[in-house]
Amino acid sequence: MTRVLAPLFLIVLLLAAWEVACRALEVPVYLLPAPSAIGRALVEGWPLLLASAWNTLATALIGLALASALACGLALLVSLHPAVEDAVRPVAVTLQVTPLVAIGPLVTIWAGIEHPGRAVVALAAVAAFFPIFSGALTGLKAVDPDLSRLFDLYGAGRVQRLWRLRLPSAVPALLEGHKVAAGLAVVGAVVAEFVAGSGGSQGLAWRVLEASNRLQTARVFAALAVLAVLGVAVHGVLSLVERRLLTWWRGR
Repeated sequence: MTRVLAPLFLIVLLLAAWEVACRALEVPVYLLPAPSAIGRALVEGWPLLLASAWNTLATALIGLALASALACGLALLVSLHPAVEDAVRPVAVTLQVTPLVAIGPLVTIWAGIEHPGRAVVALAAVAAFFPIFSGALTGLKAVDPDLSRLFDLYGAGRVQRLWRLRLPSAVPALLEGHKVAAGLAVVGAVVAEFVAGSGGSQGLAWRVLEASNRLQTARVFAALAVLAVLGVAVHGVLSLVERRLLTWWRGR
C-alpha cells in the first residue's frame, strides 16, 4: 500500500500547490492553466482525445512490431556470423544517436506528403529498433559457458544450439529491450506526428499543435496528460508481460 499511496499523495500535493499558486498569483489561463481548468478540458474533449490516443498507440504498436521483426532477424544473423556484427553495429549505433527530428522531414518526403501515417510508423520503428537489436544480440551472446560445453559434449548441431540454448538464454534481454523500445516507439510516433504536421495523422501530437496554435493551453495540457497516461500504460503492460514470461522461462 505504501508503494501505491506514496506517489499518489505526492501527485495530489503537487496538483494542490499548482492550483493554489495559479489562483493566488492570478496567472493567465493561456500562460499556465490551473489543474481544475485542465480537468475541465479533459472532460469536455475526452472523445476526441481518446480517438487521438488510439491513433498514436496504433501507429506506435505497428512501428514496434516492425522494429521487433527487423531487429530480431538482424540480431540473429549477426550472432551467427560475427563478421557481420562488425559491419552492422556502427550503422545501428549511428541510427540510434541521430535525432528523430533531424531525419523526420526526410522520412516524411520519402513516405509521401499525402501519406503521413507511413512516416509516423517508420519513425516509430526507427526509435524502437536499437533497444530490441541490442537486447537480442546481447541475449544471444550471453550463453552459460557450462551449458555451451555440455552442448559441445553431446555434439549438438547449430540449429539445436540456437533453438535449445541461445534463444532461451536471450529471453530476459529480449523482454527488457522490448519494454524500453515500447516507450521509445510512442516517443517516435509523437515526434513523427509533429514533423509530419498534417491533419491526416491526427494523433495526440496533432491535438497539441492544434490547441497551442489557438492558445488553448488547457487543452495542450490535457493532451499531454493523456499522452503520459498512455506511456505509463504501455510500460505497465509490458512489465507485466515480462514478469509472467520470465516466471515461465525460469520455471522451465
